[in-house]
Amino acid sequence: MSDAAFSLSIPGLTDDEQRTVRGLFTQLQAKRNRNLLRSAYYEGKHALRVASPVVPDHYYKLGIVLGWSAKAVDALAQRTALETVDWPDGDIDSLGLPQLVDANQLRATFKGGQVNSLLHGVSWVVNTVGARDEPSSLIHVKDALSATGTWNARSRRLTDFLSITSLDDEGNPNGIALYLPNLVVQCDKAGGRWSIARSQHRWGIPVEPMAYKPWTREFGASRLTRPLMSLQDRALNALIRLEGHMDVYSFPEFWMLGADSSVFKNPDGSLKPIVQVMLGRIKGIPDDDTAPPELARADVKQFPGNSPTPHLAALNGYAKLFARESGLPDSAMAITDYANPTSADAYAESREDLIADAEGATDDWSVPIRRSVARGLAIQNGLTAVPDEWATMAPRWRSPLFQSRAAQADAGTKVAAAVPDLAATSVGLRLMGLSDEDIRQFQAERRRVNGGSVIDRLRARAGAVNDAGNANGTPQPAGQPQ
Repeated sequence: MSDAAFSLSIPGLTDDEQRTVRGLFTQLQAKRNRNLLRSAYYEGKHALRVASPVVPDHYYKLGIVLGWSAKAVDALAQRTALETVDWPDGDIDSLGLPQLVDANQLRATFKGGQVNSLLHGVSWVVNTVGARDEPSSLIHVKDALSATGTWNARSRRLTDFLSITSLDDEGNPNGIALYLPNLVVQCDKAGGRWSIARSQHRWGIPVEPMAYKPWTREFGASRLTRPLMSLQDRALNALIRLEGHMDVYSFPEFWMLGADSSVFKNPDGSLKPIVQVMLGRIKGIPDDDTAPPELARADVKQFPGNSPTPHLAALNGYAKLFARESGLPDSAMAITDYANPTSADAYAESREDLIADAEGATDDWSVPIRRSVARGLAIQNGLTAVPDEWATMAPRWRSPLFQSRAAQADAGTKVAAAVPDLAATSVGLRLMGLSDEDIRQFQAERRRVNGGSVIDRLRARAGAVNDAGNANGTPQPAGQPQ
């Protein structure tokens, strides 16, 4: 949306609807600049524009950026991988979960919501009914730049929700969807005129806020905190100073005694290129016969170029401070002076804060994901409400502690040995590191093998009976194999 103040007024809405739209749009604009700033940090589009008094302006025009903010967000997002949704009290696949996952590319959809939640503090999971030529049940995610709502702290639900569905060439909304209890008001602008369509449903407000650290404020808090952004800015300043150092102070410095400025000029009197002078391409300086004897021959003194070590040390210090603030290990950020963990315990300890953050984030995201998936399955199955027995559905997350297959199998084997019959179940096989696809293939092959064994036993038993009958002189039925 454009930076200029823009009041969203739509003819045809009721007074209550117009009041809700204006209030939510004002709320959206109030957070817009800060959300855009964090998006710029994440996308590597934030470059410093404040010039230092000791650094030439053109170094700030180079657009030097750092990817630390994306590292802080993505490192946590990669440890919050959603595997599936389980239903201990029933067969969730029979409800059409695979079809819902495939039709909505659900894992990628939720991963986008997780990243937006970490970046802006909240994202929104929206359930809708598919139109013609669309899947019957749709789940999509809106970020905090294009949607907002009103949270009821007592019911832990949204009371209304505004989604910006399209923008005009100036960045102002020309399409919105207003969600009210059991009602969706779709407004679209074409040819300078607004059209309004209302649709009734029975799902209340079919939107779930997916917030990161929701206990800190109403709609969560961004992982890109002010200290992290400040540290990245200071590191950028260090990089810019390093660029200036490499252009100027890394060259050796020369003092020439007994020579005039003509040595820096071409035969036609024009100055030689600065690069040629800086690189020391002046190979010969003529004697001055008219000068006093002590100055007749030029004397060149060289001072070595300054080392960039202080700049690199400052950058390395900022990197470690950034790593500490974001819960990342030094090896993820620092340039030098860090050690890789040498054991599994050391590895886990170096990432303890990051793992704790990942576990906390998945706990906070489990409820909105469970609600949205259950609602999506109900819509897909033509229901008008989510059955009470579906309340036991729960997302299953991959462990945030990255383990090798061997370590995971060893730990699972020890657990299975302590619990009888666990190894034969899906839970036990999962503890040993098998994926859901591996488990399904194993169980299918086991059924085929066991089925073949049963048939072989029945055939053997029938053969034994026939042999006994023949030995006793019992006649066999006609048509039966002898």
